[in-house]
Amino acid sequence: MNFQKRYNEIWFLVGSQHLYGKETLEKVQIQAKEICHYIDSKCHVKLVFKPVLTSSDDITRTIKEANYSDVCAGIVVWMHTFSPAKMWIQGLKRLQKPLLHFHTQYNAEIPWNRIDMNFMNLNQSAHGGREFGFIFTRLELNRKIIVGHWKKPGICERICNWMDLVVAWECFQKMKIARIGDNMREVAVTEGDKVSAQVKFGFTVNGYGPDDVEEHIKNVSDLSISDLVEEYYDSYIIEDDLKQGGRKNQSLYHAAQIELGLKSFLESGGFEAFTDTFENLGEIRQLPGIAVQRLMESGYGFGGEGDWKTAALVRFMKILGENRSGGASFMEDYTYNYGGEKSCVLGAHMLEVCPSISSEVPQCIIRPLGIGGKEDPVRLVFNGNSGSCVNVSLIDLGHRFRLIVNAIECLEVEDVLSNLPVARAYWEPKPNFQSATEAWILAGGAHHTCLSQNVSIDELRDFAELADIECLVIDNSLDINRFRQDMKINDVYYHLNSKHY
Repeated sequence: MNFQKRYNEIWFLVGSQHLYGKETLEKVQIQAKEICHYIDSKCHVKLVFKPVLTSSDDITRTIKEANYSDVCAGIVVWMHTFSPAKMWIQGLKRLQKPLLHFHTQYNAEIPWNRIDMNFMNLNQSAHGGREFGFIFTRLELNRKIIVGHWKKPGICERICNWMDLVVAWECFQKMKIARIGDNMREVAVTEGDKVSAQVKFGFTVNGYGPDDVEEHIKNVSDLSISDLVEEYYDSYIIEDDLKQGGRKNQSLYHAAQIELGLKSFLESGGFEAFTDTFENLGEIRQLPGIAVQRLMESGYGFGGEGDWKTAALVRFMKILGENRSGGASFMEDYTYNYGGEKSCVLGAHMLEVCPSISSEVPQCIIRPLGIGGKEDPVRLVFNGNSGSCVNVSLIDLGHRFRLIVNAIECLEVEDVLSNLPVARAYWEPKPNFQSATEAWILAGGAHHTCLSQNVSIDELRDFAELADIECLVIDNSLDINRFRQDMKINDVYYHLNSKHY
């Protein structure tokens, strides 16, 4: 898949004014370019230098250009000298792209023995940045603020992560989601208002019948199916029943046909995420198992049982984590382990867990599903990797959306699960099982989530800020009484500031 599409650059804007003369402005330009090129060399997304801004007309014109650019995902702004903030009002009132205020300065240390007023005039970020910050606060605009010297360890990484985030956000807003079949019957949390979601997030969700996919499945060539089966043989540990001559070998071929047909359907419609449900498969003979797992691994978002909100979330987190180690997957809190020193969660789903969260070579097996009344589905089985992760839920409260984030520590599976025919992950919620689970339920967190190994809590907070939705974090700093209080305060805030669509 093409993860980042057109949105592959961030613009670097530098504020100054004509008060200090031509020579100072030339130094501003040279030093700003150096900082921009340094940051650009560290990031996956291109940081593009723009001419120094010294007037209201320049600022407004550049922000308009950013708004309508098909390649610009956001802007980073630095006040090198003092840039009177009234110059920025007309531009900022028109701003439609995310903005990061980088509060830095060119020099790292004060040259004590050489410092003079020329130096002071050039290096005015200390109060230039405060002037810029005031006007943002006065206009009640959201922005990201990063403070620190541009060469200080960790500063560039934070900027680069934000740049990844806003590229993912631009793609998220243009996403098309295919809902194949309907919602799982009688289930509440996977429902939601698709019109409100499109207004708030930008992505579209539309429904399709299983027959729309079946047409693509029927048109897959025998040669394409055979080639994909060979890829399965090369990539996975195939159980005997699925090998050539095995009693279920034809099921492997049909699973490959479903994968190719489903991929063709998604590509033909320009979809980046999708859902299905075992209760609404039409003539499709197997619930897509290995097909969904491999499509997720290639970058598609997915949600089971019609859960389009989680499908969108999985896709977003895959875009954001594209150039990082680790993966992201559709996940479900399935069952608990109350034994031992600490209680933990075994996460899985009927079939659809993404191989990107594991370093194991998956086993390719076939087992009965037990529900849905279809043929036994082929699936990949593996254990998720250990390490620090996040589990994230996006829910629709009826009048607004809420993002719930739980820091978790994924652990090695404690025993051999030879009779469990699904991929799985095993984790301890932070700060502990009891408090985290209580907070999650109190917040209305769904049983479907996106588990990510490479997206941070700070990035998810920034995402919620971009989307202007509530974000509740459950981690080692959790105070359950404060959590309850924060939820009540948030209810008042969002009630007073919400627009109903």
